[in-house]
Amino acid sequence: MLTTILIANRGEIACRVAATARRMGIRTVAVYSDADAQALHVRHCDAAVHIGGSAAADSYLRGDAIIAAAQASGAQAVHPGYGFLSENADFAQACLDAGLVFIGPPPDAIRAMGLKAQSKELMGRAGVPLVPGYHGADQDAALLQREADRIGYPVLIKASAGGGGKGMRVVDAAGDFAAALASCQREAVSSFGNSAVLIEKYVQRPRHIEIQVFGDSHGNYLHLFERDCSVQRRHQKVLEEAPAPGMTQALRAQMGAAAVAAARAVGYVGAGTVEFIVEQTGYDQPESMQFFFMEMNTRLQVEHPVTEAITGLDLVEWQLRVASGEPLPLRQEQLQINGHAIEARICAEDPEKNFLPAVGPLAVFRIPDCSRFTVGAVRMDSGVGAGDRISPFYDPMLAKLIVHGRTRDEALARLDAALAQVHIAGLATNVQFLRRVVASSAFAGAALDTALITRETAQLFGQDALGVQRAVASAVARLLRDERALESADPFSRRDGWQSHGETLRRLDWVYADATLTTMLRYGHDGSVTLQMDDESHALQVEQGDAPFALCIRCGTQEWRADVDWLDGVAHVFTPQGAGSIRRADPLAQHQAEVLHGGLNAPMPGKVLQMVVQVCERVVAGQTLALMEAMKMEHSIRAPFAGVVAELFYASGEQVAEGAALIRLEPSDSAPGTA
Repeated sequence: MLTTILIANRGEIACRVAATARRMGIRTVAVYSDADAQALHVRHCDAAVHIGGSAAADSYLRGDAIIAAAQASGAQAVHPGYGFLSENADFAQACLDAGLVFIGPPPDAIRAMGLKAQSKELMGRAGVPLVPGYHGADQDAALLQREADRIGYPVLIKASAGGGGKGMRVVDAAGDFAAALASCQREAVSSFGNSAVLIEKYVQRPRHIEIQVFGDSHGNYLHLFERDCSVQRRHQKVLEEAPAPGMTQALRAQMGAAAVAAARAVGYVGAGTVEFIVEQTGYDQPESMQFFFMEMNTRLQVEHPVTEAITGLDLVEWQLRVASGEPLPLRQEQLQINGHAIEARICAEDPEKNFLPAVGPLAVFRIPDCSRFTVGAVRMDSGVGAGDRISPFYDPMLAKLIVHGRTRDEALARLDAALAQVHIAGLATNVQFLRRVVASSAFAGAALDTALITRETAQLFGQDALGVQRAVASAVARLLRDERALESADPFSRRDGWQSHGETLRRLDWVYADATLTTMLRYGHDGSVTLQMDDESHALQVEQGDAPFALCIRCGTQEWRADVDWLDGVAHVFTPQGAGSIRRADPLAQHQAEVLHGGLNAPMPGKVLQMVVQVCERVVAGQTLALMEAMKMEHSIRAPFAGVVAELFYASGEQVAEGAALIRLEPSDSAPGTA
């Protein structure tokens, strides 16, 4: 058995690998960049080695620095986690050449599956079903257009060396193909250093179902059943579950056999995932489902915990045992499914702004107390903590919340209850969006396909589960509790304007969902408080609650629990029903409008990929003006109105800070030289 391993990754997966290694008595070595000097994964390992600058290219993608760190620290093996160098065959070979065990498949297996076009040819020879498409080496743009026309629209363009939803575009019409191809190729070069793409028929009403496979160095292979990963945004997974709803035993056996055949065809060793696209005639017709090979991920997957939950196995332990030369611990017939598990990816991003990644401090980061649930029912994998700062250099995923239940309905109920106990403030997250997805009729009813989020837009976006009255009353309740605590220590600190005669009133102004409102507090001599809002008055009572909601609030006839955090004049309110924020307004302050028109700013730190327009160029509303890259994703900066480009402040390739003005756009009716 290995005694020391280096974890060539960061964040929650590095913490996850370290936890299993620690349980097995294996010493762990972390690596870290400048940005991660105080990161959680560094503290979770027995030793840590600095490997370079904050950008991934200067640290986590430097195979030479990682191998040198492994050798200097006495590590026998390297665990790559997922992302970064986990599917880099040259890095795997370099580890072997340096006398290190690579905890993953052989380099040849990574190469065979790393390029999608070649892997599909290999799978076709192995008898694995394939989606109709073009996987050839000729990348002439005109040829690719003709192939797309031949296949028939809609088609999917995919980076041949890609993964994680990057370098991928859906094209609905022939006229859109050229622009989509160029964008896909730019993102492919940026993410993978390879512009090659393949084109496939875009399957209608598709489900994304994958099979977890394992192989060892003794020629043994098996699968650990399936996961459904259909709920996606930007071709990246949001929720994953196991087993797949509606899966028949016959289809599970067929897909499992195909996945094992794929692993055997490349001499696979270790943990891998064979991903299939599944076409369905109807959501309630599992017998109509047909599956096609998409790709094989030659590493551990982000969503592996749901497989662990339904099998009771530790897949990282299996990885370490197989890498140590041991045979697989179990045979196929010894494996069975127990219950249902769902994983939610908690990310620093704003769903209301097309999932724009967020950066900044985690001023508040509270997670569910797993001991309050049934043993093994709730698990939280994270690589961050309160006070950490989320940088623009890496993926925006903060944590993974995994729940397990005897049935899918039980797992759904536990997931919503646990998500309600995830309290994050300081930057935007997708927690409330996840709660809406879980509660949606489509997801709850297992009407699954990769277009679920798009299809259910009305239910998932622009919703307010908190409500203005609950938001105001919760913020006031926290103010009152804090003031009473201060008064008990210093009676001269009363803020209620108490007087011996007459009525005591206190005005509080708020901004909620861009609307300004005024409330009045009436203090009674008996200690009572009345909240007046919108010409209605409600008695307000505040009592101490219990974790995870510290306040028990009664406002009129309504009662609820809440946790409230004040940050820079903003109350972040968390309740079992939903969460939101409300800002304290100062009616005497003079506010100046930011910019009425013209300011097109960087939504977050990143790099200008391309200034698409030139000075004096006329543009229409919605037209793409610039392309930015941030947190490994490409973002379009679009014109908010028709006008004329007056000034460009940056050139292609330049780094920009969050909020930096990129372009000055003048409305058509005010631009110089217009009529």
